[in-house]
Order: sequence, then C-alpha cells, then structure tokens
Amino acid sequence: MKGQGRGLQVYALLYLLFLYAPIILLPLFAFNSGTIIAFPLQGFTTDWFAQMWANATLRTALTNSLIIAVSASILATCLGIFAARASTRFEFPGKGGMMGFILLPMVLPEIIVAMSLLVVLLGAGVELSILTVILGHVLICMPYAIAILSTAFSSLDKSLEEAAYDLGETKWSAFRLVTLPLVMPGIISSLLISFTISLDEFIIAFFLAGNQPTLPTYIFSQLRFPKQIPMIMALGTVLVALSIVLLALGEYFRRRGNARMGGNPTGGFL
Repeated sequence: MKGQGRGLQVYALLYLLFLYAPIILLPLFAFNSGTIIAFPLQGFTTDWFAQMWANATLRTALTNSLIIAVSASILATCLGIFAARASTRFEFPGKGGMMGFILLPMVLPEIIVAMSLLVVLLGAGVELSILTVILGHVLICMPYAIAILSTAFSSLDKSLEEAAYDLGETKWSAFRLVTLPLVMPGIISSLLISFTISLDEFIIAFFLAGNQPTLPTYIFSQLRFPKQIPMIMALGTVLVALSIVLLALGEYFRRRGNARMGGNPTGGFL
C-alpha cells in the first residue's frame, strides 16, 4: 500500500513537471539577452519587454482582444444568469435536453465549432470582424458561465425570495435587491473566467476575425520569424501571469460565494 502511494506521488510529480515545465521556461527566456531559445542563457535583460510595448501591431491586436474578451464575458455572463436562473428555479418539459445542448460547446472540439460558425456566417452574408469573434466566444464561454452560476443559484435559499415577496417586493425588485447581491460572487467569478477563456482563445479567432488581428493570432503569425521569438516569450510571460491572477480571483469569489451560502468552499477550477 505504501509503495502504491509512493508511485502515485512520483506519477503526479512527473505529470505536473510535463504540464508546467514549458510555462516555467517562458520567463527564463523572456529575460534572456540571447535571441536563440536555447541553453546556456546569455544574460539578464528587459529589452524584449520594451520591444513588446513599442510594437504598434501588437498594441492593435491587444486592443482587439480586450474588446472581444470584455464583450464576450459580459454577454456570456448575462445569458448565463438567465439560463442558470431558469434551470435552478423552474421545472419545464425538455429542461434536461435544453441545458445539455446549451452546455454542448464545452465538450465539442473548437475547430468543429469554428468551422460551423464560419459556414453559417458566410452563408448569411455576414462580414468577418471583431463582432463575429465576439459571437463565437460567447458560444464558447457560456457553458462555463452557466456551470459557475448554476452553483450560485442552486445554493440560494428560496425562502429569502419568498420573504421579499411577503414584504411587498415585486419579482423584479426581489431579484435585483435580494438574489443578485447574494449570487454576485458567482457573477464576478463567471466574468473573470469567461474573460480569461476569451483572451486566450485562438481557433475561433483564427477562423472568424477576418483581417483584424487578435492577440493569439498575432502571436501565431510571429512564430515564423526567429528574431521575434524572445518578444513572444516576454508577451507569453505577461499573459500567463495575467491568466493566473484572473483565474485565482475567479476561484476566490466562487469559493467566497459558496461559503456565504453555507456550502462547501472547495472544488471548482483550482
């Protein structure tokens, strides 16, 4: 039994090393003065970060990605609120099948989703732009938003809303004044995680952005030029740090919300 536990620990260590070793290498080469991504390291420098901030095309791609991520996270969370509210408070025919179809993009290969959206949009005569990327990202982010918000709504005590009705509140005012504040940690968590998913997403942006660059597609286009690789390493370091911060904040608010509802503040994405 002890030997099995030791083997599991070694397996877990090797798995984590395989998973995170490439991410650990990003800051090493981002601060390396050499232009060749290889050991030994040449010396310490921050020039690649300065070059990154001075790149006008990169700033345009970053602006596009931020617009897409903010828009997609807000839309996905708003739609997720409606779906989570309906699925946790009401019973209606076909609810299980409807929720299954809504959550289906979570398990479908993204390239299938992207190609399907491309065919539909081109067939409808819609010009590819940032707007089409936002629509695609809303489709991808919604299942994650619903998963988080369903937990928040399901742990909400129904008697609180009923007490608000008894005190003269309408359904809308009770939802606005009682329900929303209680599920706000889940809403914030949904916004942060949807923002992170949208900001990092490549496949849908590659198919639906047209000639407008996003940050992931810009990074992909620069990988053909060896002299640009150190700058991409610096950019990757910033993105990894930002993603970790946003995911940690989202998980913090999710667990805080569970704790406020008297649930178990464990599980989740982290």
